Amino acid sequence: MWLIVCQILDALDGPIARRLNVTIHAPMIDGHILDLVIDYVSCVVVPIALMIELEVLPPHTQIWIAALMIFTSALWFARTDQETPDVWFNGFPAGWNIVVPTFIILGTDQQIAGLIVVALALSQLTNIAFPHIARVRAMRKVTYIAAFLYLVALTIASASYPNSPSWTHFALYLGPTYLVSIVVWRTWFSQHRIFGQSVISLGADDINC
Repeated sequence: MWLIVCQILDALDGPIARRLNVTIHAPMIDGHILDLVIDYVSCVVVPIALMIELEVLPPHTQIWIAALMIFTSALWFARTDQETPDVWFNGFPAGWNIVVPTFIILGTDQQIAGLIVVALALSQLTNIAFPHIARVRAMRKVTYIAAFLYLVALTIASASYPNSPSWTHFALYLGPTYLVSIVVWRTWFSQHRIFGQSVISLGADDINC
């Protein structure tokens, strides 16, 4: 539940900081660097600690997989090309605070969880395109709906764990399915339209989330 709270605060801290004019009132503090530090702790360090404590991964490999996650996530946060011009992320944007709780709620098999984690960790070193949920214009309405349903389901399932309603599990499978589909489309088939829709954004919002 606290990881979900962190995710919500992460979406709000930028607008609040700009509203309070922190660059004027706290000129000695670099808000961008502070945001990266906080994100690394809440999105990487804490979920990995939770993952190890609850033995989400195979016991004989979890320490090595955790080390890989910490290493590749640190490199991703340090990338100078984190975003494309149309604000898609290059590589998985270290959203372990969503991935790990989802594994726990769904009771994902340790071997499968390990394979998914390794694949996502390695993708952080690539240019595989992941959508910035708040800023990407392409497929925005569908993405908003999918993200909202996923967050609601994750919240309810977390609050009622381990007796989560069955419909929340369906939503927790549906969200990643949509994400994988749009990632594959944007990365390898971006010139193709599906049902008349394009995954190439015409422009990006000027908000900085």
